[in-house]
Amino acid sequence: MDTTLALTNDMAIVLGLVVLTMLLFVFQRVRADLVALVVLVLLGLTGQVAPEDLFNGFSSNAVISVIATMILGMGLDRTGALNRLAGWLLRRAHGMERRLLLLTSAVAGLNSSFMQNPSVMALYLPVASRLSSRTGVPLSRMLIPIAAAIVMGGSLTMVGNSPLILLNDLLVAANSNLPSGVATLVPLNMFAPMPIGIALLVLGLAYFHFFGGKLLADKEDGSVAPGRTQSYFARTYGIEGDVFELTVTAESPLVGMTFGEAEALHDAPVMLALKSEDDAKLAPAADVRIWVGSVIGAMGPRQQVADFAQNQFLRMTTRLRNFGDHFNPSRAGISEAVVPPTSTYIGKTANELQLRRRLGLRLLAINRDKDVITEDVRDVTLRAGDMLVLHSFWHALAENAKGRDFVVVTDYPKGEQRPHKFKIAMAIFAVTVLIALSSRIPTSIALMTGVAGMLVCGVLKMDEAYSAINWKTVFLMACLIPLGWAMDSSGAAAWVAGHSVERLPDWMPIWSLEIAVALLTMAFSLVISHVGATIVMVPMAINLALAAGADPTAFALVVALSASNNFMTQSNPVMSMVVGPAGYSAADLWRTGLPLSLAYTAVVVAMVNLVF
Repeated sequence: MDTTLALTNDMAIVLGLVVLTMLLFVFQRVRADLVALVVLVLLGLTGQVAPEDLFNGFSSNAVISVIATMILGMGLDRTGALNRLAGWLLRRAHGMERRLLLLTSAVAGLNSSFMQNPSVMALYLPVASRLSSRTGVPLSRMLIPIAAAIVMGGSLTMVGNSPLILLNDLLVAANSNLPSGVATLVPLNMFAPMPIGIALLVLGLAYFHFFGGKLLADKEDGSVAPGRTQSYFARTYGIEGDVFELTVTAESPLVGMTFGEAEALHDAPVMLALKSEDDAKLAPAADVRIWVGSVIGAMGPRQQVADFAQNQFLRMTTRLRNFGDHFNPSRAGISEAVVPPTSTYIGKTANELQLRRRLGLRLLAINRDKDVITEDVRDVTLRAGDMLVLHSFWHALAENAKGRDFVVVTDYPKGEQRPHKFKIAMAIFAVTVLIALSSRIPTSIALMTGVAGMLVCGVLKMDEAYSAINWKTVFLMACLIPLGWAMDSSGAAAWVAGHSVERLPDWMPIWSLEIAVALLTMAFSLVISHVGATIVMVPMAINLALAAGADPTAFALVVALSASNNFMTQSNPVMSMVVGPAGYSAADLWRTGLPLSLAYTAVVVAMVNLVF
């Protein structure tokens, strides 16, 4: 390769646009997607990209794949798959913190191999909150290990994160500018980076398993979100404990009682659901009768529920065979609602309003002038300003909140949950993976096949699919892709690579160049995002490899993997999502993230040389 290229006007324009992009990203005076749009327009106005190709980034396989993974992630979320996983993790951890962290991080990393990293993190935030509230493990000790595992697990496949999704498009685009005699760059198959991803995931798990306790400080978390309601309501209202199923035997004195009478018994736990014959109801009416074989869904401290079950001749089980979907936290839970002065509830009791029979709302407590009322709460006359503590399906809460008789103050999932579609969603996802394994069909088509399947089968509605797409991410990627093309076609990447190689000593080994490329990409990702770093660095890495006589595909893969190597700043979207809930400071991120990033670089370079 010629390393004596002269700097042309086109090269200078493209390099100037790269510098402008970096400066705008660093100072953050202009939002990132607007910066990308400005760069796209300037590429067209200066003629660096042909008008007919300027907007091709919006139809690229990379952008379509990102859109598809976002929609597939929402489909899995709507079925409650992740909350089922939380229950499984709790059972397998057996109350041991280190085992819980290891299992949760490992499963999160595996999940991220087929979904966009931010989407996986969004799904695992309520899972981690639920695990934290039920085990007492602070969120600050959970979220960074989970986030790191998600980032590293994204390296298991070519669709796990945006840089790897972009890589194949950039390799194909580079073929049109390769010197004569150089072999064509072939796109990588779906599981090409899996050995590297496994090594990275093991690194992340081992790092936090052995050193996490020393690096992560406990911080107080005062947020009140659906996943945190258990600990919050335990502190505020004394409503605490797990959910159990109590089966009524023939000897039980509850046989023939109404549900309301059973609730009023001495030392009875909070009764939330009842199944008689094949009819399971959340917040059943107080006059519904309990018969032999009926199953009660009860919440309370384990010992209290066990004592009640023994005294009333009930069979207790912790496994929710009958009410698994009813108590799925993505579908139902506890909330707070204020009674406004204009409410028609004022002057009436819960019994008169028939909150359970008509509205599907179970009133657990009333907070009135800092006094908490839990005894005979259904017979208390409501006043303006009362804070009602309710248990219900989220969709029932949302529907009744439209009437303006109460104002919900607890955040809760607004989207409709479809746990009955769980098996269908998992089957569609499995078929999608099998199609993606075929080298005959592009990954983007395979992923869109899964999207179409979920929409046709009712796992998602079309409007929900639109809302699942993070258009800022899509727009940013689609607008910056032409910048990578211009770097290659103008010769700017070859010029930078050629002059870099000229200044290197002849004895420098290839792996040291790869380390330099990896660290430079990591530095770029701190300021221009992982997408921007990939688009700028892949053309330069390919040309640097050609100049040094190395494998350009290996160098490009080092870049794509290193673009996600940012555990120190909030410019990584995954890390930005955990800072607020866990209360991490910038010092916390740098203290835990910098050693991990350096180890990440070493593993990437070593594994790429072993595999390629």
